[in-house]
Amino acid sequence: MRVVSHACIPGVLMLAGLSAIFALQSPHADGWRELAPGMELRVIEAQQASVVGDSRITVVRFDPGHWRLVFLGLSNTGEEHALTARQWCERHGLTAAINAGMFNSDHRTHTGYLCTKDHENNTRLNTYQSVAAFDPRRAGLPPFRIFDLDDPGTSIKTILQDYESVVQNLRLIKRPGKNRWSQQKKMWSEAALGEDESGRILFIFSRSPFTMHDFNNILLSSDIGVVAAQHLEGGPEAQLYLRADSVTLDLFGSYETDFYESDGNKQAWPIPNVLGIRPAEKEN
Repeated sequence: MRVVSHACIPGVLMLAGLSAIFALQSPHADGWRELAPGMELRVIEAQQASVVGDSRITVVRFDPGHWRLVFLGLSNTGEEHALTARQWCERHGLTAAINAGMFNSDHRTHTGYLCTKDHENNTRLNTYQSVAAFDPRRAGLPPFRIFDLDDPGTSIKTILQDYESVVQNLRLIKRPGKNRWSQQKKMWSEAALGEDESGRILFIFSRSPFTMHDFNNILLSSDIGVVAAQHLEGGPEAQLYLRADSVTLDLFGSYETDFYESDGNKQAWPIPNVLGIRPAEKEN
């Protein structure tokens, strides 16, 4: 992929998937709908309308006590070709998947530092200030945390002392909830990874394009409790897939300024790397 990218789902499929979820049960008082123990869905209705689409942002949150974050990609699975998020889930037993981040021109290597347990995808640091860490090395550490590399005493080295898996990406929101993007003209469909105030994993997706300044403000002004977030992908390459019991979400992006200025994308694009979700009991 390019150093910048994005993706989306057909409007019909997206609406069908969300309608199926809404039919499961009434939302809790706080607007979340339980899909499975430790897994909940929320749809944010942006008060600031996007230039196209329904201006909805889908958020799925996972309690890391029930669910584990994993990295899968061409570099550690033996897959010969990139897959859609749905295909990654179906072939490798994932409950959900989202982009792992932007990738280099070899369509294989993550743009930032990415190492997970015994696997190295990219050992080169870049200037991105956000690092998602999981697979703690000892008891007592948060199972998932997003770090800011510009915090005093924080570095890849110190993070790796505590966590086996780290993924470096472009920062959206700095802990404890600071919008790090100035306003710009460019906008795109967005897939993002977040952490909330309880340490839960947030998969965040919007087909409707926003500037990242506005996107961050929408998240921060909602009551989802986001304290940190990183950009994963934008435009037609951004995607989120989830299947839990009778509920299926197959979301992918479209619009990206100066690349794909249309809401007309009708299919998910293959991507080389994903962050996936599996039940905690399946992880050693």
